[in-house]
Amino acid sequence: MQSEHETQREIQVALSQHNCSVFRTNVGKVMTIDHRWFDTGLPKGFPDLMGYRWVDNQIFFIEVKNKTGKPREDQIRFHEFLTSHKVIHGIARSAKDALMIVDGAIVGYGYDDYGSEVQ
Repeated sequence: MQSEHETQREIQVALSQHNCSVFRTNVGKVMTIDHRWFDTGLPKGFPDLMGYRWVDNQIFFIEVKNKTGKPREDQIRFHEFLTSHKVIHGIARSAKDALMIVDGAIVGYGYDDYGSEVQ
């Protein structure tokens, strides 16, 4: 099975070649070499990728999962926030999924199956 990291890279390349700008987001905290905590500043549950379509400058968010990956509770909450604002976003398990989400301006693709069944 392909790793999420490999899938994420394929999605970035496909979207970049498809008239979109796409950025990888890093969420979390790490301890620096001088023993201070560094926090990325992004909220928990923030999707793996964000970007915009050049054709209309619409922003989008992509949560990357492998074939069996499920969204965490904090990712479900972020999805609910994006849905409430009708923002293009979804779970992509392949570059094909990501292109479908972005091209179709789909709001919440792939989250319907995970109402209360979160990791």
